[in-house]
Amino acid sequence: MKELYLIRHAKSSWSNPGLDDIERPLNKRGKRDAPFMGSRLKKYGVRPDMVYTSPAKRARKTAGTIAECVGYPQERIQQRGDIYTSDMNKLLLVVRQTENRIRRLFLVGHNYVLTDFAEYLTNEPLGNVPTCGIVGIAFDIDGWHQVGEAGGHLQFFDYPKRHPEHSRK
Repeated sequence: MKELYLIRHAKSSWSNPGLDDIERPLNKRGKRDAPFMGSRLKKYGVRPDMVYTSPAKRARKTAGTIAECVGYPQERIQQRGDIYTSDMNKLLLVVRQTENRIRRLFLVGHNYVLTDFAEYLTNEPLGNVPTCGIVGIAFDIDGWHQVGEAGGHLQFFDYPKRHPEHSRK
């Protein structure tokens, strides 16, 4: 069995319009939401064997914060340019090329491709993965090379605004 966690980066700042897209940082809400979602994963004992992230600053910060919360070493996070400029085929290739020793993979990236990819893998109509949203998908397979359309089972779909007690802070 393999588990894939698709994580959309937390809310980013648009306060500096001259900044390159890849350099946009998290805003105040993003800085609050990433540790909250990391603590949710920790509560359920979800710890990755590998974390791949887009090299965009907002994705790197989200990946680092969540990794810290679940006890994954930040120096082991792998930045992948093919996640930043991605489509479903590129993401599928990233997943399929993952080493089989990895049982639980976190992939931190961007929309709309994450939503489309989650729906493709699970055949579930999610509609939209909001910022800092996490889609957990389980695969009853021997190797990542077997991941394909509708082959995964939705374990959970969670995001900060599902928790009004957090969103009001």
